[in-house]
Amino acid sequence: MSIQYVNRYTGKMVTEHPPAEEVLNFLYHNPFGEKLLLPVVKQEFISKWYGKMMDSSSSVKRIQPFIDSLGIDMTDSRRNVGEFKTFNDFFSRKLKPGAREIKQGLVSPGDGKMLAFKKVSQVNSFYVKGKKFTLTQFLGSDELAEQYNGCSMVILRLAPEDYHRYHFPYGGTPSESKEIDGDYLSVSPISLDKHFTKVFTDNKKEICKLTTEQNGEILIIPVGATMVGSLTSTYEANKNIEKGQEMGYFSFGGSSVVLLFDADYFELDEDLVRNTQNELETSIKMGDRVATAK
Repeated sequence: MSIQYVNRYTGKMVTEHPPAEEVLNFLYHNPFGEKLLLPVVKQEFISKWYGKMMDSSSSVKRIQPFIDSLGIDMTDSRRNVGEFKTFNDFFSRKLKPGAREIKQGLVSPGDGKMLAFKKVSQVNSFYVKGKKFTLTQFLGSDELAEQYNGCSMVILRLAPEDYHRYHFPYGGTPSESKEIDGDYLSVSPISLDKHFTKVFTDNKKEICKLTTEQNGEILIIPVGATMVGSLTSTYEANKNIEKGQEMGYFSFGGSSVVLLFDADYFELDEDLVRNTQNELETSIKMGDRVATAK
């Protein structure tokens, strides 16, 4: 399948070629791969095993080939390639201070490709295959689902080549993160095209409620994926944080961060909504504006 997105900064269409594209197509679109191999690949022990490999000192030899194959720009990295001790040390690298400008309004929690829905119910018109997506399934809570019914939703997809730390999209006071255990299905568009509901319902995730001073509550949900050994929170709960402050990081693999917020308090940027309605993701950087505070 052809995967295209809109470069927000140039307005041009870009074609994406995910790592292991042929393998992903086999797992998610071939009946043999889907029935026999996918049930094994999505298991936690596979991701943990691979995660341990990426934590070994011998994994450093994988860093430069990974950078070269995906064309990763290391100029904004706080450390040089030779300073990393393991592959995961490189993968969860920090950026230089000031490498990302924190804009006004509600901002992107990380680098990646974004979909933006004015109402969460619109997700089902984008991913039309398979079962319908519901907040109750996704959040694992009738109470939260009722509270955020009719809310706006953005989905930030991080590819393996992206910066893999995520940040608070707005200032406020965060709760402790509630962990919801689950599988490790890929979040590549190759898998989401057919398995969106299953990926976001079944995958391991954490839910944090960010209480703002004047703009209600925002749910921040990091979602794990294939070969992501862990979701690691780095913030202190129940203590006021600033917009753009680091929240946590993913270990090796693609992953996602989902935001749910009240449309009465934030108005989504029109370009993000328009591209989504055209069934296209938009490339975005951490700190870029996602919505204007009303």
